[in-house]
Amino acid sequence: MVAAAALALAWLIDSRFGEPRSAWHPVAWFGRIAAPLGRRVHSWAAPAAFAAGAVLWCSLVAAVAGAAFAVEQAAGAAPAWIAIPLLAAALKPTFAWRMLNDEVRAVEAALGQGLEQGQARVARLCSRDVTQLDAAAVRETAIETLAENFNDSLVAPLFWFLVAGLPGAWAWRAANTLDAMWGYRGPWEWAGKWAARADDVMGYVPARLAALLLWRPSVGVARLTREAPLTPSPNGGWPMAAMAFRIGVRLGKPGAYALNAQAPAPDAAALTNALTVGEGAARGAIAAALLLVVLKVNLW
Repeated sequence: MVAAAALALAWLIDSRFGEPRSAWHPVAWFGRIAAPLGRRVHSWAAPAAFAAGAVLWCSLVAAVAGAAFAVEQAAGAAPAWIAIPLLAAALKPTFAWRMLNDEVRAVEAALGQGLEQGQARVARLCSRDVTQLDAAAVRETAIETLAENFNDSLVAPLFWFLVAGLPGAWAWRAANTLDAMWGYRGPWEWAGKWAARADDVMGYVPARLAALLLWRPSVGVARLTREAPLTPSPNGGWPMAAMAFRIGVRLGKPGAYALNAQAPAPDAAALTNALTVGEGAARGAIAAALLLVVLKVNLW
């Protein structure tokens, strides 16, 4: 029951306080360690860059998972009144639902001040050229970010916590962070290839669970499975397509893909609806995770 109590407390901490400042955030510390290592190898010739990227990925993820294992073991040897807050404090940085919610909500507030303000705000959430986006496209981008990161920032760390405890949650967070830093084409093509593929593999099941939490049965499974693979990411399209169908809007990237293409572009009400749907799905994810943690403890 310690694990369930720690998970509940971690969720309460996230709901109440959100993210700590970067100077105190373990994920930020991890990024500051990983960044210079990646820069050393990304300009190497393809075979050497790929091998070095793979070795670095394995080393960094193993180090993070090992540190999480040590914390978990220490908690296991401590009384519950110490173990629960210790595990909660260690688990909380692996997910970031409140921050995601707040950032997406801020996009609509910024659009209320003007298109340029909305573009500047959504640029914090994506890597695409926002200067060419109109208000509808800004909202599309914000809703896509909410849906995709519902998986990356909540469902996937919960899934790996259920599979492998605190080390699993932190292995996912490290892998997803390395993909965000290295998993690009261009100069990072080979050094980041292992990170990108590892993220795809680790996120495969969670992305489909995230889509299930966002999905509504009236859409039909066939339609979801037909449109989800339209995105370049093998996983990102699942929660994004589920969200597009759930709130009845088109989501897409110009010149790349369109999900639920015949639906209208999102307006302000659609973005608000997406936030409401996301919040309900997040609560459902936490409730399911808590139930499964309790069942796991009772079974074993």
